[in-house]
Amino acid sequence: MLQVTVCESHSIPGGAAHSWSKDGYHFESGPSLYSGMSARGKEANPLSHVLTALGVELDLVRYNTWNVVVPEGTFLTRIGNDNFYDVLTKIRGPDAVAEWARLQEVMRPLAKAATLMPPTAFRYDPGVLLTAIARYFPALIASGGDAARLTGPFSTVLDTANIRDPFIRNWLDLLSFLLSGLPANGTIAAEVAFMFNEWYRPDCFLDFPIGGSQAMVDGLVGGLERHGGRLMLSSHVERVLLDSRGAATGVALRGGGTIKACKAVISNASVWDTLKLLPAERLPEQWRRSCVETPACPSFMHLHIGFDATGLDPDLELHHIVVNTWESGVAAPQNVVLISIPSVKDPSMAPPGKHCLHAYLPATEPYELWKGLDRRRCPMTPIPGLYCCGDSTFPGIGLPAVAASGAICANTLVPVWDHIKLLDEIGV
Repeated sequence: MLQVTVCESHSIPGGAAHSWSKDGYHFESGPSLYSGMSARGKEANPLSHVLTALGVELDLVRYNTWNVVVPEGTFLTRIGNDNFYDVLTKIRGPDAVAEWARLQEVMRPLAKAATLMPPTAFRYDPGVLLTAIARYFPALIASGGDAARLTGPFSTVLDTANIRDPFIRNWLDLLSFLLSGLPANGTIAAEVAFMFNEWYRPDCFLDFPIGGSQAMVDGLVGGLERHGGRLMLSSHVERVLLDSRGAATGVALRGGGTIKACKAVISNASVWDTLKLLPAERLPEQWRRSCVETPACPSFMHLHIGFDATGLDPDLELHHIVVNTWESGVAAPQNVVLISIPSVKDPSMAPPGKHCLHAYLPATEPYELWKGLDRRRCPMTPIPGLYCCGDSTFPGIGLPAVAASGAICANTLVPVWDHIKLLDEIGV
C-alpha cells in the first residue's frame, strides 16, 4: 500500500465540490445532480467505485423527477422511457415519438457497450493490457462494432440514426452539455451512452447524498486517513521539485517546507496552473506549448440564496433547468440556468421552514464580465514521476470524470496484481 499526502491550498477540503454554512444554511459550491452512486459493478459512477474501494457508504435519497423550463413550455420530466414519450406527444407529436423510439433502439446496444470497460480498469502503462484489454476483451468482441462507435462525437450517432426533430436534437444538446460542458457535437458518444443506460431504462432513479457534497468529501477524507494517508489543509504548493535528471521528487510549499515523494507527484491543478509549478527551461517545448494552447471553457456564475419556504408547494422539485432560447445554442452566454434546492431532499441543509438554493450558469458565463473581481482564492507528463489528474485531463470535466482520472493515476502507481485485486473487490 502506498502512503499518500494530499496538499490542499484551501483551508477546507473538497476543491470545486467544497461547501460552507452560514446562519444555518448549507451551501454547495459545485455538483448538485448525481446518478449511479448507489449502483455497484461496471454500471456504477466512477466516484462510486472510488468510495467503494475506500469502504465508504453514503446515505442516499432516491428520486426521479426534475422541472424543465424550455421555449416549448414548462414540464416535469421523469428519467425513464415512458415519461419522455408523454412529453414528446404533448409538445411535438407522433413523428417525434417515433424518432425517439428509433433512437432508443440505436442507443440500447451502445448503452450496454458503454459499461463494458469501466474507467477504473485503466492505467497509464503496459499493465492496461491485463487490467482492461484482456479482462474485458471477450465482452468487447461480443459487442461487435458497438464499442468502436462510442469513440466519436454523439452527434454522429444522431446523424446515423436520422434524428431530425429539432426539439429532440436540442434536448440531447442540452443533456450533452450538462454532462460535458459541450453540445452533442463536442461530447464523446460513450459519455452520453452511459447516461442513457442510467436515465432511460425501467426503474431508473437519481441519487442525492444526505449532507450533500460535504458527505462525499467527508467520506473521501475519512477513507484517505483510514488507509494511512494524510490531508494537509492551507498547504499551497509553490513548485514541483525536480532532480538533476528532470524527474519529480517532491513539492515545495508556500512559506517554506518541502515534501519528498518516494513514488510520484500527482497534480490535480489545471493544466495551466501545473505549468506554473515547473521551471519552463526544463520542459519539452512541444508539451509546454500544447498545455498553454489548451482551450479553457467560459466561467461559471454561481448564486447562493437562503429563503423562506412559507406558502411554497411542499413537493417542490430539487432541480430546475431553464433554457431561454434554442436558437443561440445551449452553450451561448447566459442561456442555460441550473437551479438546485437540496434542502427539499435533506431538510437539515437549511433552518426549519427555510430552503437553500444554488443557481448557476454552467460554463457559459463570459469571464470578462467579472474579470476584476477579487476572489482570493492527466495523464502522464514528459516529467518522470509527475502525473496529472482533474478536469484538464482524460476523461474530462465533471465529478465522475475527475474521480476516474484520479483513479487511473492511482492505478498506474501500484502493481498490476494489486489493481486486478481491487477490480475484483469492487465488482468490475
